[in-house]
Amino acid sequence: MRAPVGPKIRRRRKEMGLSQAGLAAASGISASYLNLIEADRREVGGALLNRIAEGLGLLPEDLSGAREQKLLQRLEEVLADPLLIGLSPPEGDLRDLVARFPELAQALLRLHRAQAEAGAELDYLSDRFSSDPVLSAMLHEALNRMTGLRSGAEILAEVPDLSEAERARFSTSIMQEARGLSQTMRGLAGYFEQSSQRRSGLSPVREVEDAFIAANNHFPELEAAAERICETLDGPPDEAHLADILERRHGLRCRRTGDDGAQRVRREGGTLWLRSSDPQATRRFQLARQIVSLSEGEVLDRLCADLGPASDEGRRLARSALASYGAGAMIMPYDRFLEAAERHRYDIDLLSHSFGASFEQAAHRLVTLRRPGAEGVPFGFLRADPSGRLTKRFPVHGLSWPGGGHGCPIWPVYLAPAAPDVVRQVAEFPNGHRYLLIAKAVPKRIASWREPPLTFSIMLACDLLQADRTVYGSDLKISGTTPAVPVGPSCALCPRPSCSHRQEAAMLTAPL
Repeated sequence: MRAPVGPKIRRRRKEMGLSQAGLAAASGISASYLNLIEADRREVGGALLNRIAEGLGLLPEDLSGAREQKLLQRLEEVLADPLLIGLSPPEGDLRDLVARFPELAQALLRLHRAQAEAGAELDYLSDRFSSDPVLSAMLHEALNRMTGLRSGAEILAEVPDLSEAERARFSTSIMQEARGLSQTMRGLAGYFEQSSQRRSGLSPVREVEDAFIAANNHFPELEAAAERICETLDGPPDEAHLADILERRHGLRCRRTGDDGAQRVRREGGTLWLRSSDPQATRRFQLARQIVSLSEGEVLDRLCADLGPASDEGRRLARSALASYGAGAMIMPYDRFLEAAERHRYDIDLLSHSFGASFEQAAHRLVTLRRPGAEGVPFGFLRADPSGRLTKRFPVHGLSWPGGGHGCPIWPVYLAPAAPDVVRQVAEFPNGHRYLLIAKAVPKRIASWREPPLTFSIMLACDLLQADRTVYGSDLKISGTTPAVPVGPSCALCPRPSCSHRQEAAMLTAPL
């Protein structure tokens, strides 16, 4: 959906008290043509956009429509929420909302985020009450003391022939239980208060994921930083060259440890320890992460501040994720990787082999190809751990992933562990939109007798209309007659009542 730039031009012109004829003359066009632009009936770009921006005292990027386009995409993702199935406003209405009432559009997004945070908080509290041993012990103690209080009070009230000494003993017991209950409840309240201070709304992981999604998972500053680093290399960014840079420029010697139980990367003084059981692509990626962290600290700090995570843990995770982004940009430079992706029709196995990356690294890099004017196929990304829990998520335009937990059991990401190669699926979501889903199970480390294999499943999604640009969809018909598997986002959010794969009751039994 095209961003509504015209109404923004009109609003700014009126704020400045400029007439339509005056701005048109300053921009070198007729008033009638400017009227068409402001009515959003003509697109504007290039030199004309620069002249209009200058006449309005704005930068050209302020009129590029990027902000409005991002706002439109986020609104479309909100409407893709299964809770809003059946609400399908015309595209023009969304554009009018963004163009005429951008603050109202932002308010709707905040409300949706608050609803998501409230749902996450309910899930969290439910898990706490069922699995937190400290909370369970406190509640058990409180119930025991309440029982003691009630028993003592019943004896005093219902047994009339107690001696004064017995009454005094029961009264003392009741007072002691009351004091103990008061202390227990104060401890319980303090425990909840500490927990609420540590936890603000969404989890730090979800907070960082949402920040990356809002940034469209593309960071030009990190792309430029990766290019600067690669220009100083004496050779390709392989493990040997990267280790040499760390030692010569940053005083870090790289060594491997055979301790399977050790952390993936451990820094001790001037030595960086990497696990021998990790695949070569993983070790190389970790070396690149260290170089980005040490060489581009100011860039990482600035971008981390822009992302705005609220908690210390969120800031730590955001900085780590940004360093990983930079490492991927080093190993798979943007222009070369995009050219190779188009040439090989987005064959992820072939791309990972060509660039010495893992399947997951290459798949994730595809999601970052969002440079304006040089975009790749728009992909969404999901990763599931061995339990099926979703541990990474980057949605594609119009398709919202679950905020956490588990997804639809029919998704190929859950079929991949039992398959020897890539699993492909044409999926139709409850809103009628169709997507190509591809998934593959990938090992995270080399298995040994002491350390069992650790396998994650990676899934990419793209609009079915884009599928023929990929090797996975070259034999598919993109028409509505292509057989599709009916899926949902998760069982709790899926309105399909007759699904035989359902694992839990739906929050809604019928579309809104």
